[in-house]
Order: sequence, then C-alpha cells, then structure tokens
Amino acid sequence: MGRESPVDGKDKSQSLRDKPWHQFTTEKVLHYFESNQDNGLSEQAAKERLAYVGPNCLKKAESEPLWKKLLNQFQDFMILVLLGATLFSFFLGEIVDAVTILVIVVMNALLGFVQEYRAEKSLEALQKLTAPEAKVLRGGQVKKIAAEKVVPGDLVFLEAGDRVPADLRLLELSDLKVDEAALTGESIAVSKQIESIDASETSLGDRKNMAYAGTMVTQGRGQGLVVATAMDTEMGNIANLMESVGQDMTPLQRRLEHLGKVLVVLCLLICTLVVLIGLWQGEPIYRMLLVGVSLAVAAIPEGLPAIVTIALAIGVQKMIKNRAIIRKLPAVETLGCATVICSDKTGTLTQNEMTVREMFLPGQSDTIKVDGQGYEPIGAFRMHGEVLKNKVIIKDLLRAATICNNAVLKKPKGSLLPKKEGSWQIQGDPTEGALMVLSAKGGIYRENVEKEFERIREIPFDSNRKRMAVIVKNSYQRYFSYVKGAPEAILNLSSAVQRDGQTYSLSEEEKQSLLLESEKMGQKALRVIALAYRVLPHLDITDEDVASKAEENLIFLGFAGMMDPPRPGVQKAVQRCQRAGIKTVMITGDHPVTGLAIARELGIAKSSQEVIVGHQLDKMTDKELIERVEGTSVFARVSPVHKLRIVGAFKKQGQVVAMTGDGVNDAPAVKEADIGISMGRTGTDVTKEASSMVLADDNFVTIATAVQHGRTIYDNIRKFIRYLLSCNTGEVLVMFLASLMAMPLPLLPVQLLWVNLVTDGLPALALGLEKSEPDVMERSPRHPQESIFSRGLAQKILFWGAYCGVATLAVFSYGIYLGDLDLARTMAFCTLTFFQLFYVFDCRSEKYSIFELGWTSNPYLIGAVALSALMQIAVVYIPPLQLIFQTVPLEISHWLVILFMAGGWLLLAGIWHFLSRRNRLVHQSPVDLKK
Repeated sequence: MGRESPVDGKDKSQSLRDKPWHQFTTEKVLHYFESNQDNGLSEQAAKERLAYVGPNCLKKAESEPLWKKLLNQFQDFMILVLLGATLFSFFLGEIVDAVTILVIVVMNALLGFVQEYRAEKSLEALQKLTAPEAKVLRGGQVKKIAAEKVVPGDLVFLEAGDRVPADLRLLELSDLKVDEAALTGESIAVSKQIESIDASETSLGDRKNMAYAGTMVTQGRGQGLVVATAMDTEMGNIANLMESVGQDMTPLQRRLEHLGKVLVVLCLLICTLVVLIGLWQGEPIYRMLLVGVSLAVAAIPEGLPAIVTIALAIGVQKMIKNRAIIRKLPAVETLGCATVICSDKTGTLTQNEMTVREMFLPGQSDTIKVDGQGYEPIGAFRMHGEVLKNKVIIKDLLRAATICNNAVLKKPKGSLLPKKEGSWQIQGDPTEGALMVLSAKGGIYRENVEKEFERIREIPFDSNRKRMAVIVKNSYQRYFSYVKGAPEAILNLSSAVQRDGQTYSLSEEEKQSLLLESEKMGQKALRVIALAYRVLPHLDITDEDVASKAEENLIFLGFAGMMDPPRPGVQKAVQRCQRAGIKTVMITGDHPVTGLAIARELGIAKSSQEVIVGHQLDKMTDKELIERVEGTSVFARVSPVHKLRIVGAFKKQGQVVAMTGDGVNDAPAVKEADIGISMGRTGTDVTKEASSMVLADDNFVTIATAVQHGRTIYDNIRKFIRYLLSCNTGEVLVMFLASLMAMPLPLLPVQLLWVNLVTDGLPALALGLEKSEPDVMERSPRHPQESIFSRGLAQKILFWGAYCGVATLAVFSYGIYLGDLDLARTMAFCTLTFFQLFYVFDCRSEKYSIFELGWTSNPYLIGAVALSALMQIAVVYIPPLQLIFQTVPLEISHWLVILFMAGGWLLLAGIWHFLSRRNRLVHQSPVDLKK
C-alpha cells in the first residue's frame, strides 16, 4: 500500500476514520490504498490486510464472569450489616428471623444481577447491524464474501436493499440514495455524489460522497472503495462511545444509600446503649444480646430496599398498561425528577414518515393544505380553511406525482387499495412515497394509472440535474413526459403553465413569482418538489437526445411541500411537561431550519436564537457549552459525539436528563443520560438495550404519563419511608426509655420481631398502591440533591415516632400498675401494633388528611390492615401462639385503653393538618387565594 497508509503497519495509532476521505479525489483515494477499479485487490493482498487489520466486525466488550457480577450485588453497606445480623441471629437460635432477612437480601441481589446482565446486551445488538455479506471486486472478478472479510482497499458494489458493509468513498453511482437515519437522524434518504468535497468541517450528513457502515441503500446502484472497517468505522466510533459511558447511580439510589448508612450507624449505637444499660441493671447477657440483635433488626429498615423495589415494580406494571416498558427499575423514579428531556426529532417527536402538507397551483391565491398523518391515504384538501370540493384542479398534479415515481404504497399484506384498518407502508424512497400517499388521498392510485399509461423510459434523478423524468405512452399511442425535481430546475425548463386546466405561456416575471412561493414554503421547513409535464411529438426512444427533448418546453403544474410531521398529541405532551417544570430539547441530525420549524410547531422553541448547529458545537469548549445549553432548545446537524456532549453538559449543570432516541446514533447519549428512553417500534436493538425505558407505542405522549407515574412512585416511597421510620423510631424509643427508667423490658425479642413482620409488610406495601395526587404534574421537579427528608418529613417521623414510643410506654406502665408483667407486655405489644396500623392511614398523603382522602379510597390498604389486625389478635388469643409470644388474653377494658392510646393520634393528626393548611394560606398571595 501507499507510504502514508496506516494499514501497512507504519502508523496503527492513527484511525482510518480520522482521515478526511470526503476531501480525497477518486484517483487519490485509489492510489492511497493501492487499488484500482478494473481489478480491485488481489486475493493475496486482501489476505494480508485481513491478517493485519482483523475482521470487519465490532469488538465485544470484555465482561465480568457471572459469579463476580452476582457477588458485587452484596457490597451495599446496609446489606452487609444485615448479613452480619443474620449470622448473629443464627448463632442465637433465631432461625426464622435470620431466614427472613436472608431471603430479602438475596432477592435484591438477584434483581440487581439481572438488570446488570441485560445492560451488557447493547454492543451485541449493535453487531447485528453489520451486513452479513458484501459484493466485492477481487482479482478482476466480482465475488460475494462474508462482510467480516472486507478490508480497506476493497471495491464494494451497492444496490437497492443492501446494507453498507463498511465505510466507503464512492467512486461510481447511478441514482444512488442511502437511508442514513440510523446514523445521522435525517429522515430523508441522501442522494449521493462522487465529486470530492472541499470543506473540512463537514457533518456526516453532508458528506455525500461517502457511504457508511450500517446504513441502507434505498435506491440506485453504486461502487465504493473501503476506507475503514470494524472499529474504525463511524459505527465503530459509536461502539467506542457506548463502551466509555459509565453507569451513574440514580437520585433514589444515592438517597437510599446515604439514608441506609446513617440509619444503620444510628440504630447500632442506640442498640448498643440499650444492651449496656440492661447489663448494668443486671439483666442476663444472653437475653440482652438477643434484645440488642432483635432491636437492631426491628429498627434497621431492612425491608426498605425490598419495599422500594416492589413499589417500583408495581409502578412498572402500571406503566406497561400505558405502553411504557421499564428495563431498569430505578429509572421510574429518575424520570419523575427529570428536569430536561433531550429528544431526537426523527421518529420521536415526528413520525419518520414524510408527508405532503401543502400544495401550490399556479393561479391560486393560497396554498392547498393537505390533512392526514403518516402513510395512511386518508385526508382532505383544504383551501382558505374550507374543504376543496373541486378536485379537478389538482388531478393533473396528482397524476404527475404518480407517474414520475418509483415508490409503492402498500399494506403489510400487500394490498394496494385503501382500507380503513391496518398500517400502511412505503416501499422505496420516502420523498416519492409521500407523493404516492398524496395521490392516493386524491383518489389516484398507481395500479389505475398504469392501466392508462405504459412506461417507456425513465431518466433517473441525479444531484447535478436535480430532476427525474419518465416517458409514458397512453392507449391512443400518444407520448408524454412527466418531470419532477427542484423548483428552480423545473421552472427553468418550463415554457408554459397550467391554470384551472388551461395552458398559458409562462413569463419570466411569473417564474420569479412562483420561485418566491416555493421559498415561502421552504421557510416552513417543507421540502418543495416541483412537477411538470409535456406532450411529446412522435418519439424515437433510441434517439440520444430523447432526455433533452423530454425535459424541454415543459408545462408547469405546481409544487408539493412535504415534511416529516409531528406525532399527534406531542404538542400537548410538551406543554404538559412544561407545566411540570420540565424543559424539552430537540436534538437532531437534520437541517436547523427544519428542526426549528418543528420545534416552533410543538412549542419547544420560539426563535433562531435557541438553535445551535453542529459545526458551532465543534468550536465550543465544554465550559462554553455548559453556559449555552440552558438557553438552547434545538441542536441541529449533530453527530453522536455532539449528543454525548450535550447530555453531559446538562448533567454538569445539575440537571436530571432524560434522552429519547430510536437510531443507532442515539445509543451513546441514551446510555449516558440519567434515564435513556428508546422507541419500541422503530428503535434499533442497540438503542433499546442501552435504554432504561422503551416506549412500546413510540409515542412521546407516553413520556408525560411516565413522568406522572415516576413522581407518584417517589411520593409513595416517601410515604412508606415516613411510615417505616416512624414505627421503627417508636420501637427503639420505647425500649430505650424503659432502659433509662430501669423498668422491665416492655417488649420481648420475639414480640419486637413480630411487630416488625406484621406492620412493616403488607400495610407498607399497600402504600405503594396510592394513586396520584391531583397536583402531581403541576409541581416543579424536585432538586436531584434534595434530601429524602425534605419538606418536613423528618419532623413528622420524629413527632409520630415519639408519640408511638411514649404511648406504648404509658400503656406498659398502666399494665405494671395493674400488677401483671405479662399483661403489661401484652398491652404494650398490642398498643405498638395497633398504633402503627392506624398510623398508616395518615401516611397516605403529606398534604391531605384521612378525612379528606376518605378511608376506603385505597382498598388494598384496608385489606392489609385488616389482615394484620387479625394476625395480631390471633397472637393474643390462640393458646399455641400465646406460648410462643408470651402473651395473655385481654379484656374489653384493656382494649379500650389500647385503642384510645393507639387512636389518640387521630385528633393530633387533624390539628396538624389544620395548622399546616392555615400556615400555607397565610403565606399565599391575594391572587392565589382568589383562585
């Protein structure tokens, strides 16, 4: 190979991807790789290069062995402490408690293991995008070889339907178009060229003389020279980016980790103090060690991770019903505190289905609006807001759009005629497909037109001519040419214009007026296609000048303006997110004018001042980008690296970032975001595997619903944190105060463990089934660093924990006064349990009292409390259980005292909520009070 070539072993450190191949002439790139168009590489040269550069496939990330992944799940501080308590309980003979804790710990470890294992599927999914076979020229012969054997310098042949096997510098082509949406996000297939491009700072989407690995050929044929393979391709660059992206903890995980450490240390200190006081008072060592372990297990919220996991899982089930599939449980909560949603445009905010939105006919005072969404051929034509009744005026334009077209509109089962049900599809170029849908809306179908007109010849589109022509013959043996292309190109070839079915001469002045109309349509981000035709004289199709004759003296018919339209309901979803304090940002590989137009329509952006283009990003430092992202709503012409930087800039600002996407180009940024969201229908496998959430219906609207679920779940987590910690505080306090006052133990170890089992289980879990509160989507997102005890939660925990401890100790003292220690313990035992069963109702809301919510609005909680109460009563009255728990039967007078003390919180709760509401009203403005 040439002396510069890195493939010859001289400079392996420089990636082939870094070379500006689009700037190389065809002769220069052939010389660089010591190849030629007549023979390609020899088999020997290809074999040597394959041995040096390796196979043309993406490398697999080295993964930890499964046993190590599983072991890593047991490194959490709270889990380690609980494992220690489990071992200690075994030694002390408390087998049931030890087994219970162990089951909870193992369950959490297995859940984490499964999530981590699934996340590693990203790179494997990315490999599926590489072409299995490639057609190459070796030793002067065209051969089909495995794509992994393609090497730099190979000559590759492309045709419609092929997936590009490596990065290519194009050498020859005929009407070649490539769908690069998976790589750049651009929804329109790119027309290719072979001329070199001088600009060095050119985005991937503008390098029209290149074809990239993993993209799809939609039309035409071509030949290209392989300039990069495997990890040196742009696809390989994405794989490298994904490999470099780390997995940060979610806000909930960070809060719970910190909370767990604090609680464990605090509880162990208190339990140690209780044990020391008991020993000082003469209690047996064995009993006090058992009390210490039991109190620690009761006080440490070991059920908290499991209940949080279960609550998230319940939320996941609700979200599945709303078409959102959660792959990683903490993602639900993370989405609930998202402050920024970075959304890909194509296929996420838009439908990824080119649609004609407007037409303009000469002689008309306004454009004709076209209703309908996507490829379904249903939609009215409107002018001045009224349905167009006279479709005759558009018939010739629609016929031209059908004849000068190679796309096919069809249903999945192959039906070519319209039906109300089912999903319509386009086979061929998206732009031509949009014209086919337009014609079908006007009642003109290809199969009917082909009965009337026989295609004689096609003059394909190319980037120099900027047009395509088709010559047809009707049943009367008359010849016509139909032409479509860029407005300026078609008007320059037109000498006449059709108005209301009549043909008139086209003046230069009218040409300029029509060009102005096309520019107005272009300013709306519409891709404008001009259509024209002419009647041909008796034609000799073998004439070399047939192309020029078919495209001269055209009769201009009009313009069709198309775009990839927004998805239905997205505008309302964006507004809903805005009311919830969430900023929506569009990130697209498309043109800035197109991106801004869609953003304006959706309410994402208002002016061009909110737009940053890819080449501007390249010139910004990370610090400059961080300063600019806050005021930017649209990022256009961006690459995968840009997307990664944008997400990173928002995160460094302290934002919680959600990133949506569907193409391979989105995968690294999706993985980098706090929560990655992929599209279920149009999304690639690699993006789905990199994401935390998949939208089964590809609907941005689902994100707003998911945000609501996320916030509700976090609210519910706060509710049972309040419940669990208040109860645990009460349990610790009653034991601690009794020790300080030199009183007998108010609760035995087995009783403490029973209270922990009965009240920390079903009632706490039922709190996770609370419905959303009315204002959940009217609040600003909480700060990601906000303490889980914020907004008065710590005060409530301490207050009600203190009440629980004091009330229980008071009932115990009353039992001692009655002269029976077993009775006193049984009464304290029941007071503690029933206080917690009553208290759970107050934990249902931080804003509304139980009287406002209604006792029965959460039937799951009613059932959980009833079952727990029956279990507690069974412990008191069933003789075998009395022996185990050392209880005695209670009389009605005892129950009256217990229920009064356990239910006395009702009055206090009512006063608490009244004072809280009064405080809020005092601090509201007169305007708020009027509302």
